[in-house]
Amino acid sequence: MIPYSLLDLAPVCEGSDTTQAFVHMRDLAQHAERWGYTRYWLAEHHNMPGIASAATAVLIGHVAGATSTIRVGAGGIMLPNHSPLQVAEQFGTLASLYPGRIDLGLGRAPGTDQATARALRRYFDSAEQFPQDVQEVLRFFEPVQEGQAVRAVPGAGLDVPVWLLGSSLFGAQLAAALGLPYAFASHFAPDAMDQALLLYHRDFRPSKRLAKPHAMLALNVVAAETDEEARYLFTTQQQAFVNLRRGRAGLVPPPIDDIEAFWEPHEKAGVAQALACAVVGSRDTVRKGIADFIQRHRPDELMLTANIFDHDRRLRSFEIAADVMPS
Repeated sequence: MIPYSLLDLAPVCEGSDTTQAFVHMRDLAQHAERWGYTRYWLAEHHNMPGIASAATAVLIGHVAGATSTIRVGAGGIMLPNHSPLQVAEQFGTLASLYPGRIDLGLGRAPGTDQATARALRRYFDSAEQFPQDVQEVLRFFEPVQEGQAVRAVPGAGLDVPVWLLGSSLFGAQLAAALGLPYAFASHFAPDAMDQALLLYHRDFRPSKRLAKPHAMLALNVVAAETDEEARYLFTTQQQAFVNLRRGRAGLVPPPIDDIEAFWEPHEKAGVAQALACAVVGSRDTVRKGIADFIQRHRPDELMLTANIFDHDRRLRSFEIAADVMPS
């Protein structure tokens, strides 16, 4: 069976708050562990009322402490917002607390709007140094060399798997050049997916971290008892995308009966393009959709995500998805 994992943004729903979001996050992680998910990743976002995963490393520690076997990590840390030393120290600390269970995914996007990006990057306002910063993080995880002036404590000498994330060809090329595993953000930016995978596999250079290419693809999955119910639940994510593009990012909205009355034709087209990698439906529909996606794109792993308003229905969706994964 292909490994399958779960991407969470700690969603904050209308009528709720961040405290409840973290309760749900912990509960979902514990269920995911029982359902056979390999990894539970959290993604760094800022200044977004409906996403509570800004302090990503803190939440990774919270989830790892509430579970026992599932790998927990960042999908990802937006490296231009941080110094490489601080990232190595944070994830070295996590890896020391939870040996063999921590992943570090690195991305170069800001994870927010430009004004917030400027607020985050007080002394550094571009992502141009991303390749050098990635290599600096990797060096901080190496054993300390004689005469080394700066070391990550903890971090140096620890085995922390580092992934590169991307939604364009840049990340694929860098991951291939550095010999790192690669995770493509096909759940919201699928346009360059096939070309990125081709470049990554074609140009991959083996490293001491990874002997052969290893690619993960993200897939939106909304599963329910019927196709109709799943499509209804999916309107939450569709609304959220439209609201973001309207400049009205807010709390996660409840599903609605008539999505066609909500959006304009150009908005519908934009959402369809952004969420093209989505499987929405009943158990049988989701089983076929996941199998078709794997057969077409041949990922080494799948990262499933779902923005569903009701927590119990979100749990049920991830349970169904785990149950119908191809063996």
